[in-house]
This record gives sequence, C-alpha cells and structure tokens, in this order.
Amino acid sequence: MSIAPLSTDDILRLWSQTYNREGKPDWSHIFPYYHDEIVFQDSIQRVEGKENFIALCNRLTQRCEQLHMDISSIAQNKNEIFMEWKMTMIFKKFPSTPMFGCTKLTFGEDHRIINQRDYYDLWGDIFNEIPWFHRPYRKFMHKYFG
Repeated sequence: MSIAPLSTDDILRLWSQTYNREGKPDWSHIFPYYHDEIVFQDSIQRVEGKENFIALCNRLTQRCEQLHMDISSIAQNKNEIFMEWKMTMIFKKFPSTPMFGCTKLTFGEDHRIINQRDYYDLWGDIFNEIPWFHRPYRKFMHKYFG
C-alpha cells in the first residue's frame, strides 16, 4: 500500500486532531500513515511493528485523562520530518505534567512512517514539578553529566 507523501502541513493537521481536543487522545486516524514494520523509540522504550505501536498508544490513552500537544516548530528534509513540541499529560490522581521534546519521523518508499524517534527528558520534566526535588535532581545531573 502506498499513500501520498505527507507534508509538514499534513502532519500539523493530523496531529492536532489527535491531541488538541477535550478528553482522551485518539490516534486511530493516523494509524494508516504508519508502516506495518514501524520502529518507534523514545527515552524509555523501543517498539517494533504496527500492532505493538498501536498497543503502546492505547496504553498511554488508558493512563491519561487528557493529553495535549502543541507543536512549536516543524521542518522537512526529503523523507524526514522533525518537530519540536510541548506535551501536557493530565492524569486522574496527579497534577498535569508538561514535557518538552522533539520527534523525528522517517518515511519509507511507500510514504508511510517507518521510523519514529521521540526525544525528551522524561524525568527532568516530571521532577521540575516537584518543588522539593527539582533542585537536588538538577544539581546531581550537572555534577555527574555536565
């Protein structure tokens, strides 16, 4: 199956339908744009295959009451799109947690997403919201990692 190549405008339109509504996120409309052999990787996991990727998205949906993503910049170079974002997860029992990161989408020959790599500092963004913990964490990171 081949689809028309996605532009940055297409990605902005599709991703805004996913996250920027009230209630739980819904990825079902973007799944057709993912290759059956998608490789997704972020700071905490690597998932191979479309079924596993869909299961990952469903787990995130179950954990969050709401999830908002604001894309602040986006660029395309041939078969890759790179976007910078702020994602706010709203949980049932915990305060909202904003995370800042970037996503690199790589498209295969059939124009579907074959690789997605998300870059973010999960713990740093979460710890920033804990008043008594963020300073010691940042001090530790600076001391041992520069």
